[in-house]
Amino acid sequence: MSQPSPSLREPSLRELEQHDAFVGRHIGPNDAEIATMLATVGHPSLEALTDAIVPASIKSAAPLALPDSLTEEEALVRIRAIALENQVFRSFIGQGYYGTHTPKVILRNILENPA
Repeated sequence: MSQPSPSLREPSLRELEQHDAFVGRHIGPNDAEIATMLATVGHPSLEALTDAIVPASIKSAAPLALPDSLTEEEALVRIRAIALENQVFRSFIGQGYYGTHTPKVILRNILENPA
């Protein structure tokens, strides 16, 4: 039995893994998709689209002070560290409200009124 040519063979799982592709998997469209979108909405660039839809009164000329990017693993470590700070408390929401009486005028005019 002959081996398939390299261009026709199925890639291995190792070849499909993308450990450094977090940004590519999670951050929006590629250049061709952006160009198609811009042509559809009738703007020459993302900046022109942004200028058309974001009011000048809320725009900031200063760049955002963002931290350096993280790998997916680093981001998960940070998220887990934040989650460990959560405190779990007993919830009493909904307790004590059973067995109450709703006056008929409220029932008819507020709770059962389809308008």
